[in-house]
Amino acid sequence: MVNGDAHRHPGVFFSKHPRRHVDISLPVRLHQPDGADHTGDVSQSSSLLVSETIDLVECDGSSITVSCSEELVQSVETTLRSLTEEELEKLKNDLSLVSDFKQQKLEKEAQKNWDLFYKRNTVNFFKDRHWTTREFEELRGCRESENQKLVLLEAGCGVGNCIFPLLEEERNIFVYACDFSPRAVDFVKKNPLYHEKCCKAFQCDLTKDDLAASIPEGSVDVATLIFVLSAIHPEKMLLALGNIFKVLKPGGVILFRDYGLYDHAMLRFKPGSKLGENFYVRQDGTRSFFFSKERLAELFAGAGFLTSVNEYVLRETVNKKEGLCVPRVFLQSKFWKPSR
Repeated sequence: MVNGDAHRHPGVFFSKHPRRHVDISLPVRLHQPDGADHTGDVSQSSSLLVSETIDLVECDGSSITVSCSEELVQSVETTLRSLTEEELEKLKNDLSLVSDFKQQKLEKEAQKNWDLFYKRNTVNFFKDRHWTTREFEELRGCRESENQKLVLLEAGCGVGNCIFPLLEEERNIFVYACDFSPRAVDFVKKNPLYHEKCCKAFQCDLTKDDLAASIPEGSVDVATLIFVLSAIHPEKMLLALGNIFKVLKPGGVILFRDYGLYDHAMLRFKPGSKLGENFYVRQDGTRSFFFSKERLAELFAGAGFLTSVNEYVLRETVNKKEGLCVPRVFLQSKFWKPSR
């Protein structure tokens, strides 16, 4: 259940197919060349030029296609991006909330809406995330010995766009993969790369199904939450994090990436889409929350985690000819389960 990358710019994802959601995030490494994490006030930026046909995805699922030279600029920041007067006015006036009746219906039908999402899009929606091992060194570096089998949990695995690139690159790894959508899990199991000796996929509602029923407690080295937590109701996010906490080893890490506050997608929602503070519904019934780093840190602390890295990744696509500037905001973070 995921939505939603550039050190050496490996993951600039574009679509040439109109009316399709795609993963267009751009990754920025959160490590110094010597492997140390960024701490304190930091800012990294870089840019590149590309010529491509780009689909910019609207919150209603439609797309705007722009062709010509685009400049991609990304940075790692400790503070939120500044809003224009027009954006500030839009957020100020967006006070009307979806009715309680409809919100309860959306919560009740959340699994059905994600299952319909995968029925419509099958395995063609998201790009494979080959950038993951480049951006999160823990996926290779947390072994105590070279021969140690790394145990990974991908919470919200979708159709396997993260796990299968990992399984291709890493032989000495075992992956637990779970998703809210039974249909998504079926797609994972039908993938030719899926083998039970290196992967176990299962359906799971992280907010109520006990992960320990499928995964031994304290057995996971690394868990990933990549564009997953934002799709969960804010009142249930802590339940999901507590569930993952139980199956992580002491010293285990969660690698997190998701939508940040004031992302372009947040500002594109039309009146009648707001469910609560920073929480919105798309036309297909799926929902999305937009995090501040303070809110995110508070959530993880409430579940017992310690913060290692918690930074905004800001990206702009600038097309001067078309008068286009699309500001993307993501949070890329690492949280640790304390050692005994």
